[in-house]
Amino acid sequence: MKKNSSGLFIVATPIGNLKDISERAKETIFEADLVICENPKHSLKLLNKLGIKKKLLSLHDYNETLVINKISKELSNKKIVLISDAGSPLISDPGFKLVKYCIENNIYTTSIPGSCSIIPALQLSGIPINEFSYLGFFPKSKNKMKLFINEIKNSIRTSVFFVSSNKLIDCLNFIQSEDLVRTISISKELTKINENVLRGSYEQIISQITNQQILMKGEFVVVVEGKSIKKTKNINLSIYNDTITVLLSKFSLTEVVEIVHKLIGINKNKIYKWVLKLKKYQN
Repeated sequence: MKKNSSGLFIVATPIGNLKDISERAKETIFEADLVICENPKHSLKLLNKLGIKKKLLSLHDYNETLVINKISKELSNKKIVLISDAGSPLISDPGFKLVKYCIENNIYTTSIPGSCSIIPALQLSGIPINEFSYLGFFPKSKNKMKLFINEIKNSIRTSVFFVSSNKLIDCLNFIQSEDLVRTISISKELTKINENVLRGSYEQIISQITNQQILMKGEFVVVVEGKSIKKTKNINLSIYNDTITVLLSKFSLTEVVEIVHKLIGINKNKIYKWVLKLKKYQN
């Protein structure tokens, strides 16, 4: 792999356990001319623990354009590192505009991967994660909350998102109000000594919170099981022949299978065989 001495380097930092930072991440930060971060005071603690001294520049959604204008020339001839307060940058954190600017201006951009709280939360949930959707942060307004929960309600994929401690009960109550009989997982302090994961139904989760089995402070990662598709297994695909024919005239076989799967939730292999059979019949 070619080693570049200038450009933008997106570096993941630990979400709790300092030992999780990679040697490559440490080396990249050590070699940086400038480190862009969210909260300089917070990032300074990390750098001090690593024994690294660097110039820090704060980046937020509201000042991202100003930061880009300020460092635009440096991006072409200096090594600029982007980190977040914890975990992988850009995952519900600022940085998108900066990365987009670099790509559009042919500035070398790369990622040094590492910790991201949604991955261990999914792994520890006990919920199927071969397909999942990341939904960002649970919203603040009630109208947006309802739309958010409706998206989870209608998805056959596992959903994962962040929620602040003061909105956790609202989130669970919305799930209950929609009669979602799903397995839920709530994670906090991942990778730390006090790592805590609650699993179960709405009632079981509420009971565990009431019994103070998790500290109601900071942010949580919530994982919600997807909608069961067992009831759709015996659907007769022939009733969709006209729709599939129209789709085949506009999309590839693979794309048609994906579209039909999302519409009715039937096993992709079964759809593929049927579409292939229909296609051969029409030819």
